[in-house]
Amino acid sequence: MHKNVLIIVVICFFLPGLFVAKAQETKEKKEAKTPTGLSFGGLPTISFDADMGFQYGGLVSVYDYGDGSAYPSYRQMMKVEISRYTKGSGTNQLFYDAKNLLPHHLRLTADLSYLTEKSLDFYGFNGYQSRFVKDFMDEDSPDYITRVFYRDLRKMFRLTADLQGQISGNKFRWLAGFGIMHMETGRVDFDAINKGKDEADKLTDTVTLFDKYVGWGIISEAEKDGGNANFLKAGLVYDTRDNEANPMKGMWSEALVTYAPKFLFNPEFSYAKLVLIHRQYFTLVKNKLSFVYRVGYQGTIGGDAPFFMQPYMLSSYSSITKTDGLGGAKTLRGIMRDRVVGNGVAYGNLELRWKFLTTHIGKQNLYFALNGFSDVGMVVQEVKIDKSKISLADQETYFDFSYEKDKLHPSLGAGLRVALNENFILAIDYGFATNKQDGLKGLYINIGNLF
Repeated sequence: MHKNVLIIVVICFFLPGLFVAKAQETKEKKEAKTPTGLSFGGLPTISFDADMGFQYGGLVSVYDYGDGSAYPSYRQMMKVEISRYTKGSGTNQLFYDAKNLLPHHLRLTADLSYLTEKSLDFYGFNGYQSRFVKDFMDEDSPDYITRVFYRDLRKMFRLTADLQGQISGNKFRWLAGFGIMHMETGRVDFDAINKGKDEADKLTDTVTLFDKYVGWGIISEAEKDGGNANFLKAGLVYDTRDNEANPMKGMWSEALVTYAPKFLFNPEFSYAKLVLIHRQYFTLVKNKLSFVYRVGYQGTIGGDAPFFMQPYMLSSYSSITKTDGLGGAKTLRGIMRDRVVGNGVAYGNLELRWKFLTTHIGKQNLYFALNGFSDVGMVVQEVKIDKSKISLADQETYFDFSYEKDKLHPSLGAGLRVALNENFILAIDYGFATNKQDGLKGLYINIGNLF
């Protein structure tokens, strides 16, 4: 998330008043409390982007701790986010997690979202095989085309629900679920971006990389406008974390298969994907310092996935509003969003997390933490590209086929965490790409740790 200086100002102003409330009042004490009943956390969402305009709105999370006996775990939680950009992009999400509420130790996770993107990152496929030319977006360069050359449009409707049940205690679980997905995709809406601009500042309606991919047949006529991607999901989860929101020890591993068959109202597409993710957490200094890592793979194991589902990252549990990758806030921080896209991708993240201050506000527990990280990813299964449909001049300009296979895309960075009652976590990360082909840097302000 770039150009978000206004967010930092707003957060610093509102931080002392992070919305805190509980259903039952207890006598205040100086020591840390065990929350009971309901706990609320909220943030305004304010940012600015030259092409999308100002973002305004808010995010509210509600946690139900019951009698507090399971703290820091909760019985159920709900998150609502509504925000808009003045040029038309928007986020509308309702997320629900019943963790310790249903009978037979069942866990229900559900998400209902409508997400619009007027200027979604699109850099092509297969990592470094797709050349990134910054000058195409630089108005001072003689090679300038348009600021939105590496952008397209997407509107996403998403309804997902996952149910987890015990196989052996609460550590080893089965998972079954479904997703109803509908995408509307296309070229950038220049009229929407130019709305309200002076004539001198308006963008010329010109060709973009998305247009070229459609012309070359890499993105087919059947998928260029979007479509359905309804899927079924099944898998296994092994989870020994001591605290889901910020574990100090344990592991969390999963193996999932998603299947989008034609009979599930997917007339144009049918495919299956395999997801393997392992995360592990080590305490270096009790209650203070931990080392954590994540390694993952997501690949197409059957059929042909449409281009708009290739960057969509899957897992057994995610409250993240936007699950695009690889690249960006939740996969490779500092690397441009959706920079590393293919039929199959692998990735890894390393982090040191240090809680440097633990305190309380009223009857709510609060801690501050710093983290240093390194992220890396690469394409391991390529999207097929028919070179015969691309002129030699275009091959030299937009591709680098000297990469027969993609190579690692690394980044480095650091961040700050502010956590309320162990679960509501404000996360600020600043990452740097080590290769200019992946961009330069990125500032990300979100809710929750990366994993």
